[in-house]
Amino acid sequence: MAALLLVLLLVGSIRAIRKDVQQGFDELAHASYVAQMQHSHALWLDLDSLRMLDPKTLLPTAEPNYLNHPPFYYRVLAWLGPAIEGHPEALLVHRLINLAVVALGFAALLLIPPATRWSQRDFAAYAVPLLFMPVLAPLAGSINNDNFAFTGGALALLAAFRLLAGGGKAWLWLLLAAFVLASWSKLSGLLLVGGFVILTSAWMAWRRQLSPGALLLIALATLVAVAPYLVLIQLYGSAAPYTAALQATLLADSARAGWADAPRLSLPAYGLHFAADFLRFWMPALNDRNLFQYAMLVLPFTALICAGAGLLVSLGRIVARREEASDVVVVAGAAALAVTFVLHLLVSYQRHVATGWLMDAYPRYYLPLAAIVPLACLALASAAPPRWRKPVLGFFIIQPILFQVFGAAL
Repeated sequence: MAALLLVLLLVGSIRAIRKDVQQGFDELAHASYVAQMQHSHALWLDLDSLRMLDPKTLLPTAEPNYLNHPPFYYRVLAWLGPAIEGHPEALLVHRLINLAVVALGFAALLLIPPATRWSQRDFAAYAVPLLFMPVLAPLAGSINNDNFAFTGGALALLAAFRLLAGGGKAWLWLLLAAFVLASWSKLSGLLLVGGFVILTSAWMAWRRQLSPGALLLIALATLVAVAPYLVLIQLYGSAAPYTAALQATLLADSARAGWADAPRLSLPAYGLHFAADFLRFWMPALNDRNLFQYAMLVLPFTALICAGAGLLVSLGRIVARREEASDVVVVAGAAALAVTFVLHLLVSYQRHVATGWLMDAYPRYYLPLAAIVPLACLALASAAPPRWRKPVLGFFIIQPILFQVFGAAL
């Protein structure tokens, strides 16, 4: 476990040191939001007042900032890190703060037992795909609110496992704190972790594993988690405001890509495009991929198919009342992922119709519940015939490494 965590810290630190603020994950926009927060004592800034920094000097410009997230992540970084405006060297400190937060989340995931019967091979089949998620280390070494959402989701998964195994009230408090952390970081964190927490809590209530007091705490935590989005709805009419700056950015980028004047796709056609892009962006690429690198996408695609089969295994165990904690986590997490994916698709399609924009299917948005995939794969492996179990686990271990080595186009 310690070795895996050390690898993440090492690779994330290298990424943080070498990263160009203009390349990847909208980092300049996030850093600009933090810098503006550092000039204000307010807990909330008008989204329409946000401005971008110059990428070289990090001095303010008149260019509007297109981000539409609640301010929690940016306020925390504004408090913890040095002044960004006019100080390019400060970016590294803020990146390392993000890396430390992600390391906490990754450590939490490594403490999750995928089954009551544990083995080194099981652990490797669970942990190696997490470590080798193509986006994890690069994102951890950058300024981005996805990092806080990831750690909130990871802590929620750990706490849910412990609660399902009969853990005490401390795990309930951790679950609720993680729920709020992920939710206040970004809307996808609310949908993913909130959906997971509510479904898991509903199952535990049905099985009479939660007291009325615990259910009341969960209800109160849900109100706290949604509070920033109620403010956004009150101010802008939407939990994900389509600000003038965001619209202008999408229109300009669509025009540069030749999409603005192109015929709009139908919803089914856009859905296929969205799903294909989701797989294609599994490994972020700065350059075009060659045919071999595209062919390597069969590896994560196969892993997703296996996870789907594992979901059915876990669902069958729940129906037969032979479930373990991991089965409940897999089913609740998969349901939250599916609902979020559909909502993401529908919102993205609206933007496509309005602007022509065609790039919105980023797997990094789903990092808060990323561990559901290897957990579901382990469910499948546990149901495999004994002579197939080792080869199946071996595939789960080796495929993310092969994809990381041969699927990159950097």
